[in-house]
Amino acid sequence: MIRFALIPALAVLVGCGPVSPDRAADLCEQRARDAQGPSGALRVGTNSRNGPYVNGEISVTSDYLQGRDPMELYRSCVFNYTGGSPIRPPRLRGPR
Repeated sequence: MIRFALIPALAVLVGCGPVSPDRAADLCEQRARDAQGPSGALRVGTNSRNGPYVNGEISVTSDYLQGRDPMELYRSCVFNYTGGSPIRPPRLRGPR
């Protein structure tokens, strides 16, 4: 019975292993982009059942509200995932 309980525990631990530098860069680029400012989407349309509709969302991260530098956030995030420096510069949004 105990052997069967170890299998899920081992599966969870395998997921905690090191992250590849490419994957870390992708995850951290998104976090750095989100720190650059609010983002959102607006959908406007119509359908035959309900007629016209409007739907929207706005996303603001705590990194942006705290005024964290996106480049420094990217470097520290990659270091936290890999223990090393970034392998490529981040692809961030340009100035607005």
